[in-house]
Amino acid sequence: MRALVIGAGGVGRAIANIASRRPFIKSMVIADRTLARAEDAVTRVKDARFSAAQVNAAELEDVRDLIRKTKPDIVINAVDPRFVMPIFLACEIENTNYMDMAMSLSRQHPHYPYSETGVKLGDEQFARDWNWSERGIYALVGMGIEPGLSDVFAKYASEELFSRIDQITILDGSNIVVEGYEFAPSFSIWTTIEECLNPPIVWEDGRGWFTTEPFSGIETFDFPEGIGPVQCVNVEHEEVVLIPRKIDAKRVNFKYGLGDQFITILKTIHLLGMDRKESVDVQGIPVSPRDLLSASLPDPATLGSRMKGKTCAGALVKGLDKKGNPRAVYLYHVVDNDWSMENYGDQAVVWQTAINPVIAMELIHEGIWKPEGVNGPEWFPAKPYLDKLEEYGTSWGLREEDASDISRELTV
Repeated sequence: MRALVIGAGGVGRAIANIASRRPFIKSMVIADRTLARAEDAVTRVKDARFSAAQVNAAELEDVRDLIRKTKPDIVINAVDPRFVMPIFLACEIENTNYMDMAMSLSRQHPHYPYSETGVKLGDEQFARDWNWSERGIYALVGMGIEPGLSDVFAKYASEELFSRIDQITILDGSNIVVEGYEFAPSFSIWTTIEECLNPPIVWEDGRGWFTTEPFSGIETFDFPEGIGPVQCVNVEHEEVVLIPRKIDAKRVNFKYGLGDQFITILKTIHLLGMDRKESVDVQGIPVSPRDLLSASLPDPATLGSRMKGKTCAGALVKGLDKKGNPRAVYLYHVVDNDWSMENYGDQAVVWQTAINPVIAMELIHEGIWKPEGVNGPEWFPAKPYLDKLEEYGTSWGLREEDASDISRELTV
């Protein structure tokens, strides 16, 4: 398979690193707005199959030109979600397959942002499904860790474990600390702000999608493998848009383990207007406050040696098992930063994200996953994916949870 990866930040670098260990990759071009960063990602893997290129992901015609030059079988979008649509549309026009880890951005309801949805995550992509199907190409959207592996866990639960699903809650938490910094997010602050300060989205059977206030639904969840209790809140996330399209569940939501300090910082960022995407005039120069904030913080890709702890992504599923008995399980994937740094030289959060598009590419290459049009991870069988995850040298877990509040009778 010939791949073009757009974005040589932490995730793009980790994709190259992981892919370089797999023989199914025939060639991979790593492209970035800063050519030196792309070249560094390529130099690092010491593999003749890999090369670097320059591209402006915000410019559709620039992306089209690079696709024509490199002729990839698939384009992997490894940049911020604000660049989804230029890359997505460039691939559509050039009849080239596409994959991303975060979907097209939402827009709040103009009058009722905290109760009704406006334009949902991914709506712009799914609206073009027919075009992709008609052209005989595919777009596999939301194929990172969350969304991505979390959706695979939900699909596995529906296929293998449950006869009725009452609730799926995606829960993300960690105990990672970054030594030497008071505040240094381990993932893109641009994306973190988008997820956490937008109105959270929830799905309920009979009601459909609706929104709530930011940081609603606060609860403490005890994460596995020594991470322990973390305060979690509702946030906007793609799983809530994707899972109900293919899995019959009465309720779907996403909760992020932020903790008190991080929530306070995000609220302050919002209060000061530093979350704004629109440019403001600074002595005659247009500057986006969010871009300024992002540029002021350390690059997450460079923090690995200062990070300590583990990160966990998973799906809490409640309902009735295949025999009709109440059951609740948490399916999860944990990565220890010391392990990922020792074995790959990539910090845990970006490595955990990057492994998933590589696995998906290999399953497509092998003909096990056969995407058509615009698809999410739950469109396909889950077990081959989880088997491949083990083959890549990283394991997933299943923990039984308290099922005492689950009734055999279906309540309305």
